[in-house]
Amino acid sequence: MVWCNEIHVGPVGHPFKSCRGSQASQRKGHHEWGKTVLEDIIVPLESYHLYDRLGKRISHEERFSIPRIPAVVELCIQAGVDIPEYPTKRRRKPIIWTGKNEFVDADESELPDPEPESPKPPILTEIPDPEVEPPSSAEETVLLAEETLEAWEKMRVGANKLMKMYPVRVCGYCPEVHVGPSGHKAQNCGAHKHQQRNGQHGWQTAVPDDLIPPRYVWHVPDVTQSLQRELRSFYGQAPAVVEICLQAGAEVPEQYKPTMRFDVGIPSSIKEAEMVV
Repeated sequence: MVWCNEIHVGPVGHPFKSCRGSQASQRKGHHEWGKTVLEDIIVPLESYHLYDRLGKRISHEERFSIPRIPAVVELCIQAGVDIPEYPTKRRRKPIIWTGKNEFVDADESELPDPEPESPKPPILTEIPDPEVEPPSSAEETVLLAEETLEAWEKMRVGANKLMKMYPVRVCGYCPEVHVGPSGHKAQNCGAHKHQQRNGQHGWQTAVPDDLIPPRYVWHVPDVTQSLQRELRSFYGQAPAVVEICLQAGAEVPEQYKPTMRFDVGIPSSIKEAEMVV
């Protein structure tokens, strides 16, 4: 993935001529494989942090003054998670609508003052890369793979539930996402023909895959054997996280088996593949 953003999980890269990066024609579509980092597997999509999710939309002039954080984190903050570095407005009474798109905050003066909260311990503690150690045994590898796959599924299912209550928007032209009732007004869309739209995004309702891109990779049926270009139509695909956990020994969830083509027999040779009708 030196020239493009395609990744592969396995001892060696796949042989398919699918590279569309710079100078791809000179390499006839062949990939030049290199090492990956975590951000290549779990795409860190960011969105603007909103102090008031019901406030005015972010203008184009404010695009550099408002912090951007991982979109999943912003969704959790709006759903009630408190992170001191990213304060947000919490209403204790429902708002009062005065028009179709206008409202006023309810009077909270008669409510008792909120009690000062004691410092909360950090929700998660990130381990620096130099301190990360690989599993020391096969049993530990399988356990880690199962825990990772469980965390992946828990994050996706949880985000899907939150998105039903807290709207998330995605641009119909580019991968930009916005957590809030309506998209921002920053004119930073760089997709095809963005000049005709003056860089404005085309906002639409997002789905979980927009918030947490799965990054599909080719499924390797046998890690001891490399994929064959002539048998490409027989191979399936899976999210990179799922494929890593599968190769590490985890059990594959049922919902991924159809795309991984577990029900398709892979010919043992090219000659056998040519006989398949």
